[in-house]
Amino acid sequence: MSRSLGAKVLALVVGASLVAACTSNSDDEPEEPTGPVELTFWSWAPNMEKLVDRWNADNPGTKVTLSKQAGGADIVTKLLTAAKAGNPPDLAQVEYQSLPTLVSNDVLADIAEQAKPLKDRFAEGTWQQVTLGTEAVYALPQDAAPMMLYYRTDLFQQFGLTVPKTWEEFAQTARTLRGKSRKHHLTTFSAADPGWFAGLAQQAGANWWGIDGESWRVSVDDAATRKVADYWGGLVTEGVVDGKPMYTPEWNKALNDGSLLAWPSAVWAPGVLTGNAPDTKGRWAMAPLPQWSAGENRTGNWGGSSTGVTAASKHRTAAVKFASWLNTDATATAMLVRECAVYPAARDAQAGPGLAQPPDFFANQADFYPMVKQIAETAAGVTWGPNVNVTYQAYQDEFAKAITARTPFSGAIEAMQSATVADMKKNGFTIAG
Repeated sequence: MSRSLGAKVLALVVGASLVAACTSNSDDEPEEPTGPVELTFWSWAPNMEKLVDRWNADNPGTKVTLSKQAGGADIVTKLLTAAKAGNPPDLAQVEYQSLPTLVSNDVLADIAEQAKPLKDRFAEGTWQQVTLGTEAVYALPQDAAPMMLYYRTDLFQQFGLTVPKTWEEFAQTARTLRGKSRKHHLTTFSAADPGWFAGLAQQAGANWWGIDGESWRVSVDDAATRKVADYWGGLVTEGVVDGKPMYTPEWNKALNDGSLLAWPSAVWAPGVLTGNAPDTKGRWAMAPLPQWSAGENRTGNWGGSSTGVTAASKHRTAAVKFASWLNTDATATAMLVRECAVYPAARDAQAGPGLAQPPDFFANQADFYPMVKQIAETAAGVTWGPNVNVTYQAYQDEFAKAITARTPFSGAIEAMQSATVADMKKNGFTIAG
C-alpha cells in the first residue's frame, strides 16, 4: 500500500488494540440463524467462480455468492469501509500481511474453535501467519509462497559456475561471474520490492513484529535484518550484484537476454518468467535458497493469502465450513491449482495430482514440485504487524536513496524501524521498549 492509502486504512483504527482484539470473548459471536444459508465471498483469484459453482452444486443448503475484487490494498480498504458501514461479506481472501490491520479493526472473527483441528494440514510457518502470535485463528491459509533460487542452467554451464548452497558461495559466484564477463550480473537487488527483502530477512531469522504482553514489539532493525542488509549492500557497492529494480522493461530484457543469471524468488516465479522472459523457456532450474550456514535448511515467504471469516457474519459456522472445504478438500485444492494457478497451502494438496507435472516453463525439472513441497515445510513463521504498508513504503524510499547515494543499507533499516514505530504510536498502539 502507498503511504497515503496506508494512512486511510489506519485512520479507521479508533484506539483499537490488536491485543484486545485477539482476546475478544467468543460470547460476542452472533447467534446462528436456522434454515438455508446464503454467504457472500470476496476474492481476487482468477476463476474462483468455478470453485464456488462446484461448492453450490454439492451443497444446496449453503449458497455462496462470489464478488470479484481487486487484491492487495484495495480489498483491505473496501473491507474496512464495508465493516464500518455494517455490511461486510461473510468471507474474504486476505493476504497474510494484511490480517493484523483487519483484526485490529474487528473485521475478522476468531475461528480458532472450528479451525484448530485443521492446524496439522498446514506447515507450521504457514499456520503461524494466520494466528498472529496468539491462540486465536483469524483465517485459513489458502496459498503459500516459499522462496527458492532460480538460475539459468545454460549460462551457469557456460561460465563454469556451481549452484551456491550458502550465501557466502553466492557472493563468490557473483564475483567469479563479473570477473569473466562485465556484461553479466548474477542477480539484482531491488529497492522496489519490500516483500522480497522481507522474505530474505525471515530466512535469516528476522521477525519484525511480535506481541509482548499487552504491547507490540517492533524489531525491524534486528541483527538478522541488519545481516541481510549489510550482505546485499556490500555486493551492490562492490558492483558484483546489480542495484536496479525488478519488474521493469530493463529487468525483463535482462532476464530474456541472459544479462541476469539468477533470481531469488518464490514458488510463483515460473508464471512471471513465462510472461517476462519467454525466450528462455527450458533454460532455467530451481534450487533451495542459499543458506546462511552450511547444513541449515530454512526459507522465507514472499506473498500468499488466506480466507478469513468476518466478525459480522451471521453464518459463521457455515462460513468456516466453506473456507475449510476451499482450502483443504482434495477436489477444491486441485481446482485451486488448476483453475486459479496458485500453490496451495495445504500439505496434502502440495503432493496432489494438480502438481504431478512441473510447470511448463520448467519441463526439464521433473522434481520441481516435490522439491517445492520440501522447501515449503522449512518456511519461517512470522507475525505481521498492523502497519506493514508503512514499513514497506519506508523500505522503498530508504533503500532507493541508499543505492543512489551509495550509503550503507543499515541506515535504511534504521529508518524503516523509526517510521514503523512512529506510525504505530501515532495510531494508538502501545510499543514495548
